[in-house]
Amino acid sequence: MSLTSKMPDGIAARQVARPVPLRETVYEAILDLIISGELKPGHHLVEKELAELLGVSRQPVREALQWLKKDEWVDLRPGYGAFVHSPTPEEADQLLSVRTLLEAESARLAALNSTKEGVAELRQIYKTGVQALKSDDIEEVVAANAELHAQITEMSGNKILKEIAAQVDRRVRWYHTPVAKSRGKAAWDEHAALIDAISKKEADRAAQLMREHTEHTRTSYLEQNAESF
Repeated sequence: MSLTSKMPDGIAARQVARPVPLRETVYEAILDLIISGELKPGHHLVEKELAELLGVSRQPVREALQWLKKDEWVDLRPGYGAFVHSPTPEEADQLLSVRTLLEAESARLAALNSTKEGVAELRQIYKTGVQALKSDDIEEVVAANAELHAQITEMSGNKILKEIAAQVDRRVRWYHTPVAKSRGKAAWDEHAALIDAISKKEADRAAQLMREHTEHTRTSYLEQNAESF
């Protein structure tokens, strides 16, 4: 009797996990360079240069650029090549406005569902962000900011909200990076007030503080990039 015939009825077929295709690894590497600001909007993406930088052949780079175009991180211009996408004012405004709605609700729910452990985690992330700011480590400031907002969404307890927020997280980080330094201490003072409201379970205040906080980031980004739009 074969092994298959001995298996219990009703078990669905399952595929063994395969290694991540190289093009996906290259996609993530290029995307990380874009989000971090190492590859700025409008930058010409040359396949040969990217292949040498990442230690791969040009084929997975070419495939990754096609995926990045599909996800609107890269623009492909016939006869000229690939370029890092330059967001329009409308794109930035729409995304950051949606972010405000999502995160204000996250903060409200986080306050209602706050625990000592969750608040302690927020305070630890806050300390990390403030220290990074003092050290002028903008990359770490951006990372701490993203972690703090993600923790608040986690504390909301709403899985659907968490999933939707995760979909816009990378673009939010992309927009936040250019203004992280200029927002500086003010942004982290706003975080401190927000954490305090969450710790006291002041749901409406937490939502309002988050709404104001994200609005400040949106305004700062649009003002800072007004000349380049």
